[in-house]
Amino acid sequence: MNIGRFLRSAAALTAAPVALAGLAVAPASAHGTLGNPISRVAACYQEGPEQVSSEMCVRLVQENGTQPLYDWHEVNLANADGRHREIIPDGQLCSAGRDKYSALDNPGAWQNTALPAGGSEFTFEYTAAVPHKGYIEYYVTRDGWDPNTPLSWDDLEPEPFAVHDQPVAQNGVYSYTTALPQKSGQHLIYTIWQRTDSPEAFYTCSDVTFGGGAATTAPASNGGTDTGGAAEGFEVSEEELAAIDHGDHAAEEAPAEEEAPAEEVAAEESAPAADEAKAPHEAHDAAAQAELPKTGSAITGLFAAALALMAAGAGALWLAR
Repeated sequence: MNIGRFLRSAAALTAAPVALAGLAVAPASAHGTLGNPISRVAACYQEGPEQVSSEMCVRLVQENGTQPLYDWHEVNLANADGRHREIIPDGQLCSAGRDKYSALDNPGAWQNTALPAGGSEFTFEYTAAVPHKGYIEYYVTRDGWDPNTPLSWDDLEPEPFAVHDQPVAQNGVYSYTTALPQKSGQHLIYTIWQRTDSPEAFYTCSDVTFGGGAATTAPASNGGTDTGGAAEGFEVSEEELAAIDHGDHAAEEAPAEEEAPAEEVAAEESAPAADEAKAPHEAHDAAAQAELPKTGSAITGLFAAALALMAAGAGALWLAR
């Protein structure tokens, strides 16, 4: 028997469980969106991806399909690393420059949350499907902002009015009570959730009217939908969050002008594009439910398969001798 061939075969078989285990314990990417005041994508998801009724959500589905609504938690960029103004073009802030979510940049009658007057305290609620270390910056549009145009960086105040550093999630939500900016009337709140354990960042646009409080506010100047009272949040069931935790995470798109890192290019060559490869929502749910519920169980199963492979290979080598 060729001893060199035997050693090479044995090494390959021994490496199999290690490689499989490495895949099993790879950390899940974070997911999230601002739930109160509700973000544009969350408001459309809450209507029901297959039965949207408001003007802007209907337009979103016509332009981007229903998948972006099922992926309400993935308006992100994998390699932002704080370079938000550099890599997201003007007019594309709400979509983070991603074609998949392009309709979020359309000005129009988005759901509009009534907030108390500027200077009042308010509790922001950020739905964090997968919590991670990082910080959330809260920006607001300048006085005189034109809601009938796509949002640009110059439309925002240069500094955030609040920063929630290293938030701790409770029941899947980052809650942060702070003073609202001194604003009145219709505005837009833009949030950036930048992870510190990864360069990944998430972005949201929430349409608001300051001065509404618990009273009914006037319709927004661009026809935005009034909530007709106190701010309404975004509620996601534990089952939905569990499906996100255990489901496959879509590959984040890099802006067109930025060259993707070599490892991302290699991953794209070995798998279909994320937006095209994702199955319909029903199939996605079924796949998520079929997966092992605990990482430890998954690793055990993979090791068992690898050991079976080693045994089969060893038997074949023995017979070949």
